[in-house]
Amino acid sequence: MLEVTVLSIVQGIAEFLPISSSGHLVIVSHFLDTGDTGMVLDLFLHFGTLIAVLIYYFASVRRILRERDAMYVLKILVSSVPAIVVYALFKRQIDGAFEDPHTVGAALMFTGAILLITKYIPSGGGKEVSLFRAFLMGVAQALAILPGVSRSGMTITAARAGKVDPARAAEFSFLMSAPLIVGGCLLKFLEMMDKPRLAFLGEVSLGEAIYGVVVSCIVGLGSLVVLEKILKGRKFWYFGPYCIIAGLLILFLI
Repeated sequence: MLEVTVLSIVQGIAEFLPISSSGHLVIVSHFLDTGDTGMVLDLFLHFGTLIAVLIYYFASVRRILRERDAMYVLKILVSSVPAIVVYALFKRQIDGAFEDPHTVGAALMFTGAILLITKYIPSGGGKEVSLFRAFLMGVAQALAILPGVSRSGMTITAARAGKVDPARAAEFSFLMSAPLIVGGCLLKFLEMMDKPRLAFLGEVSLGEAIYGVVVSCIVGLGSLVVLEKILKGRKFWYFGPYCIIAGLLILFLI
């Protein structure tokens, strides 16, 4: 239970702050010597932070549903296409990356370099997320399938490069993750549904998995509040040095 608690807190913090939740889950699992938690537990924890997104942006979600905003939904679907294609083509290599801390270290350094670039992106613009910008954010999201590449870091940076308003960029960045998280959970359940006693969870019980969902959701809500303040203060790039240093330490110490 302690291991699940730690991993859930890490997920809740790292999913929204641009430091890669999946990468940190791999590294924390390594140091805790919990063994491979697997992508299934990772998806459970991501589901917890998805619930946090739906709660935090409840007003926007309600508006989309009430007004039947088909264009916004289309943008989300378009943004999902690149990641689906990349995962379909490179599934084996991507799954293998979750077992290699050195891949995570290199990916974290890449994330750090991208975040440092945001320091030099001019403020302003205030543009909406167009269909084309949604696709570009989707391409950025596809890069973040690799553990260590921050999904929020890549997508928000892509949006800011397209002069999208920071608040709109953050909102769309997190809402666009919903189809992939839900789809990923469904795929894993379908793959493992024939195994007895939910053996696909490994050493983690179903109760612990649900507990992880709750904890990652609560911590995630707090992280969203922090991220909003960071974006308003133009301090997104502050996480760049952390990711680079963390990546170097992983490469040399593990």
